[in-house]
Amino acid sequence: MSIKLGVNIDHIAVLREARQINDPSIIDALSPVKLAGADQITIHLREDRRHINEEDVANIIQNSPLPVNLECALNEEILGIVYDLHPNKVTFVPENRKEVTTEGGLDLSKSEFYLRLDTAIMAMKEKDIEVSLFIDPTVEAVRGAKGLNVDWIELHTGHFANLYAMLNTNLKRTKHSIKELNTQRTLLEKQLKKSLTDIQNATNEAKDFGLKVAAGHGLNYQNVKEILKTEGISELDIGQSIIARSVFTGLERAVRDMINLINAK
Repeated sequence: MSIKLGVNIDHIAVLREARQINDPSIIDALSPVKLAGADQITIHLREDRRHINEEDVANIIQNSPLPVNLECALNEEILGIVYDLHPNKVTFVPENRKEVTTEGGLDLSKSEFYLRLDTAIMAMKEKDIEVSLFIDPTVEAVRGAKGLNVDWIELHTGHFANLYAMLNTNLKRTKHSIKELNTQRTLLEKQLKKSLTDIQNATNEAKDFGLKVAAGHGLNYQNVKEILKTEGISELDIGQSIIARSVFTGLERAVRDMINLINAK
């Protein structure tokens, strides 16, 4: 089974917002991503609009030659924007304004949130928009998603990525070292193995329920080979590492390099 690649282009808007001018233009990213062979454009409209804004969303949906996956929180204002702009797919994610990036999956155990999510999903379905839930890679989270009428789940791979980086890169010797993971290699190896097992078990559970499975967060050119060993994943959503490489290689080449790694599995 071939694995599709969604390219998250949020970090182009991060560069733009750093100087508060329309340079680089996020629209300019659409063509090289398509030419490289990617399957989807992914963007995240956050409540604080720290990078992508509603004008970006409208322009990208109108001009993208590829399907658009819009990540967003369960926020009434943003839901209204989604209903009006009609992306191909919506991925519901949790959101914390103090976070640097999304730190975990949706908590589906809270009954009030679950009911609000169910209502939003039904509204998306009426618009013929595919729906995905960004969840932690646990069997319990997958079972929580089962009762909702979604097409996809996306497994949060951030914990895996952190473990991999602490074990296989120089991260632990820098100021960005992850304190709670600053432990012996043997323990990190066990934790990494368990993390990959959890991802596989969650994928198996989702496939048994008839859900399509995506994975994303923290994936890069080094660690993606481990995720590709998971049987049953249909899509990877990758952003920061591709945009970071593109600074040196150009965006089309950076996307193509990732696609080559995926196809070489």
